[in-house]
Amino acid sequence: MWGRFFPAWFPLADLALLQSLAQPAATKLVLLVLDGLGGLPRVPGGPTELETASTPNLDRLAAEGQAGLSQPIGLGITPGSGPGHLALFGYDPVASNIGRGALSALGLGLRLDAGDLGVRLNFCTLDDQGNVVDRRAGRIDTSLNQALVSRLNEIEVPGVELEFTTESQHRAVLIIRGAYLSPAVEETDPQTVGAPPLEPEPLTATAQHTSAVLRLVTEAVRNCIGSETPANFVLMRGYAGLPELESLESLYGLRAVCLATYPMYKGLARVAGMAVVDGLGSVDEQMAALAAVWDDHDYFFVHHKAPDARGEDGEFDAKSAAIEELDRRLPALRDLGPNVLVVTGDHSTPSRLRQHSWHPVPCLIWGENVLPDTVESFGERSCGRGSLGVFPAQSIMALMLAHGGRLQKFGA
Repeated sequence: MWGRFFPAWFPLADLALLQSLAQPAATKLVLLVLDGLGGLPRVPGGPTELETASTPNLDRLAAEGQAGLSQPIGLGITPGSGPGHLALFGYDPVASNIGRGALSALGLGLRLDAGDLGVRLNFCTLDDQGNVVDRRAGRIDTSLNQALVSRLNEIEVPGVELEFTTESQHRAVLIIRGAYLSPAVEETDPQTVGAPPLEPEPLTATAQHTSAVLRLVTEAVRNCIGSETPANFVLMRGYAGLPELESLESLYGLRAVCLATYPMYKGLARVAGMAVVDGLGSVDEQMAALAAVWDDHDYFFVHHKAPDARGEDGEFDAKSAAIEELDRRLPALRDLGPNVLVVTGDHSTPSRLRQHSWHPVPCLIWGENVLPDTVESFGERSCGRGSLGVFPAQSIMALMLAHGGRLQKFGA
């Protein structure tokens, strides 16, 4: 399917081929994801957020390894976090796309049965005319989110069971249980300010019932919290049922573990069959947990959320600072002795755009079997000159397996 996005000459091993070549090895593979890593210059010709940041440890890894720019989905395609990460794990991000509602629910450890529908919610701020003035309600404190969710759980809609749960800050999850539920409904987030929320229109005939249920939900939410401030409504996104993917252990024999702070990324990891370390709230806690589980696993997914959040808020300097925060912790990771380390992002989030973008993402691979190229620093333009070139993020898993001695030779 990659011919739709990449030239026909770009080779990409599919899951079945990689699975047939996978072999055991006593090597440790680390995927370090700086969410929303890629950016744009604040002024024309200037440095990006990553290029502005002081990153001596990332620069050293780039100088000792290979670098390039990864495309999460394809040229010109702006990815969500879900498909962006699924590509990094080696799955086809288009065929395996999973709605964020299900991922957040699984990340929170909620029950999501076959036939249920998970919905990602953003608390937002509406003005007196009913237009969205803040899609994230000022990133309200999680305690306020919990208080609002407690009230929303008093809502009743005939024929279905509703379960609202706090995720973090402005994010929440709704699980709907009932018959004939479908994810084929228009999302209500207009993705801009100054416009009213969209209606949950059915996208197929079989989704008309679900559309009617969601209309009743939004009406009840308006009646319940419409007079509050700053969070007086919710935007609904990422409708999804219970997802199923073949696990990384089944595919490649990897004993994988996730060290993330946000629930959605834990949900992605659980869908991929990873163990999940819960209760982490800072980079220091993640690094300590990484050391604690080092002997029990051989594939480690470490996720750093802050660069993406700062990019979405339009905070150029704060995004650079978030990258620097991670860079300072890299010596502790290197001291563990990974055989292969990949550092990249799931997508770009330029602070200038305040949202995800289609720009390729800086990527480096470092390890004992990596042939260094001529790149000497970790940034968008330097990685663009790296030996990996511009390549699909889905191939990162193959590169990690190969450099870790976990792929047999193909053919005679």
